[in-house]
Amino acid sequence: MPYGGAIGGGLVVKIPLLNRLTTPLFDRRDAGLTRTLRTFSPNEKTLNLANNDYLSLASHPKVIESAKRSLEKYGCSSSASPLITGFGPAHSELLETLKEWHGFESGMVWNSGYVANQALLGSIPRKDDLVLADRLIHKSMISGILASGARLMRYRHCDTGHLEELLEKNATGDRIVFVVTESVFSMDGDYPDLKKIAELKERYGFFWIVDEAHALGWYGKRGSGLIEQFGVTKSVDALVGTLGKALGSMGAYALFHDEVVERYLTNFADEFIYSTYLTPSAASAATAAIECIRDMEEDRESMHLRSIFFRKRLIEKGFSVSLGDSPIVSIALGEPDATVKAADALQKRGIRVGAVRPPTVPEGTSRLRISLKANLSETDLTEIVNTLAEEVKAERCG
Repeated sequence: MPYGGAIGGGLVVKIPLLNRLTTPLFDRRDAGLTRTLRTFSPNEKTLNLANNDYLSLASHPKVIESAKRSLEKYGCSSSASPLITGFGPAHSELLETLKEWHGFESGMVWNSGYVANQALLGSIPRKDDLVLADRLIHKSMISGILASGARLMRYRHCDTGHLEELLEKNATGDRIVFVVTESVFSMDGDYPDLKKIAELKERYGFFWIVDEAHALGWYGKRGSGLIEQFGVTKSVDALVGTLGKALGSMGAYALFHDEVVERYLTNFADEFIYSTYLTPSAASAATAAIECIRDMEEDRESMHLRSIFFRKRLIEKGFSVSLGDSPIVSIALGEPDATVKAADALQKRGIRVGAVRPPTVPEGTSRLRISLKANLSETDLTEIVNTLAEEVKAERCG
């Protein structure tokens, strides 16, 4: 009898429960959208354009050495939640470095970016508040907003004109309004006009939250992101960043200009209070990565130019790609099966890319997601484009 009967230890699970679990699994399988876990070895002879290690700092000698020293000094685990004994010298040093790097006065380090967004947006907005969010913000942000009980209204993606219309209609009286956006969007690699949003804040006085996860290291004179590059640091009320992408470590952080926000979350955010804290070695690795990023100022312009070059070469080959200069490049293929087959074909040629399908992205927008690396030359990028063209064309024709 499939999916029924006894399981480990003689415990009997009722068939209706298993049917309830398996039915959506069958639906997802039939739609070609099943997710499975695969083991990936970093030692494979594969060019990994699927991960978010844009600056290759996860394997940088200075970052590794900093993590090693921390391991030897503090051990493998923080062994407690941050409010018990989990917040140690490595975490404190990282937090002070982050505040200085970004130009914020207060902040917190979290175990992951998902947790940081969920806690911030689930704890600060309330039932009678309004949250205006870009239509394509990350799932973690949506999860937090829905948990808060606040009213959620989405404005069209990167459309500051639509945002302004919603503000004019809804930012009235004593109502507290939040505006939520990513800087670089994780699936499309584009970004909004942050200066325009800063101007809107001057007029409407909303609480502005920006997730800089995919802009860190790639933008700004000091590499601290698009908020720095656009010169709107003082206008942003809460900045969320990750340690697990360009910073080559793991974990996340949220920074604020007013310490009241930090004190409130420290006292009321369950995600912070009740979780064993991230390892000291992860904090030390991230601190070292920031120092590396500061030294890459002269490299950033060439990184942008190579991103533009790569996109133009793809367009010349007939791919549907948005213009821009971020490290994230999405190639729209439309159907899930075609996307997975193209990714598998590229893997056989030694190039790993992300195959992103619904529900992560909207129906009909399945795409190959490519994360560029700062050390790729124009010659490297041209070879990648040619390989993509050969394999995707072969799959389409096949």
